[in-house]
Amino acid sequence: MKLKDLCEDDRPREKLVAKGPSALSNAELLAIMLRTGTGKMNVVDVARELLKSAEGRLNAIAGMSMEKLCSIDGIGPGKAVTIAAAFELGRRSSSEQIIHDRNAVSSPKDVFRMMLPIMRGLDHEECWAVFLNRANYVLGKERMSAGGMDSTVIDTKAVIRRALERKACGVILVHNHPSGSAMPGQADIRQTAVLKKALQACEIQLLDHVVVAEDSWYSFADAQLVSEKF
Repeated sequence: MKLKDLCEDDRPREKLVAKGPSALSNAELLAIMLRTGTGKMNVVDVARELLKSAEGRLNAIAGMSMEKLCSIDGIGPGKAVTIAAAFELGRRSSSEQIIHDRNAVSSPKDVFRMMLPIMRGLDHEECWAVFLNRANYVLGKERMSAGGMDSTVIDTKAVIRRALERKACGVILVHNHPSGSAMPGQADIRQTAVLKKALQACEIQLLDHVVVAEDSWYSFADAQLVSEKF
């Protein structure tokens, strides 16, 4: 059925205006971004196909590559870019909300909850640095590097430069494991030791290195692989 043949109350744009975005299903919200369907499917049907390819999970869509998005019937490069931009804005919005929360970071769990909205659904590893003042309030956080499916590089010089620019007293390193296992590898341990030593030379503490998986985390501080504590 073509979208114009639907009752006005069932058309996503009109429904959003009348009832607000919370009244729409995931497929309807995606349909608004996609804007148009194909000769065989209306835009809501295309959105449903997108959800089906992600097993109904928005997080899975957020982590899809451009190539994967474009492989779905009815989605070309233009629509794929729109989807990627929308989910990136969602990540950044979540990040801003947490940065403006004036509670101090006091545990690896706080770090996990802070970073999960940013890292959930990624299909590659990213390394982030969280910069703290003396009272462990967040001064800011920044992606320092992005890697492949199973590795990323800790850019020690970049972390130190940004910590000094922000006048940070402490740094928490965070990276994700798309595999779902939060256990660090030997390369993670070696690179963390190098960063810790370099930060100490600048009188900055490496408070922790937290590895984030889909529903778990690993804390170097809890495992006593860094000596500083919150």
